[in-house]
Amino acid sequence: MSPKKKETVVTNEEESTKFVPYQTKGYGAPELKQFYQKYMLRGVIIGVAIVSAVVGLYYVPQLFAGEEEPIHTIRLMKYTDLGPPPSITQTAAAPTVATASTAIKPSIGIPVPVPDAEVNPEQTFATQQELSQVASPVSQGTGTGNVGIQPDLKIDDEPPPDFVPYEKEPTVVKKVEPKYPEIALRAGLEGNVFLKVWVTKEGKVREAVIIKSDAEIFNQAAKDAAMQWIFTPAVMQKGPVAVWVSIPFRFRLTGK
Repeated sequence: MSPKKKETVVTNEEESTKFVPYQTKGYGAPELKQFYQKYMLRGVIIGVAIVSAVVGLYYVPQLFAGEEEPIHTIRLMKYTDLGPPPSITQTAAAPTVATASTAIKPSIGIPVPVPDAEVNPEQTFATQQELSQVASPVSQGTGTGNVGIQPDLKIDDEPPPDFVPYEKEPTVVKKVEPKYPEIALRAGLEGNVFLKVWVTKEGKVREAVIIKSDAEIFNQAAKDAAMQWIFTPAVMQKGPVAVWVSIPFRFRLTGK
């Protein structure tokens, strides 16, 4: 037979006097790592809700309020506060204002365009330089006195600027068609020549300048024809003025 174990009987008094250490719930880094994401999400949601509520309280009433009607101020006046009406019988005459008499505009000769049929192609016009070279008749007078010689009028040798203001534009009086170059006629060439001419105060062409040309073979023929054109001069308030006039020449073969 195996020996019996000795049983130890603990009484209630000994159990009550036995020391049991105090056990607390653990809290540290593991617990923080476990709960920080949950609490951070809650905080973000609460913060967004608070900001949305504040913004909504500011803008929502303005959306539903609408535009306010403008305030019109009306001033009520009594009849006695108004001044007396203007008199109908006693009307004061308007004050006279002294004005200077307007100067009479000098009358100048306005060139009148003449049809081509009435213009003699052989007729030429003398320039001021040619007229000044003509000797005037000299007559013998009596008495003594100082003799004054008036200088000839100065002719503008400078070409006008590209743009000259005028009230009446120059019109063509005599038109000369260019002669077709013999070489271009044999070769069957066609082209366009655009040039500008200097129209003097007398209506004559002083200079012709090529602006654009399709072929140089037509340039000289176009310039020779343009130099024979005659215009009525351009007119401004003070009289005729020199201007530039554009002339296009088109060389076309009639047989084509």
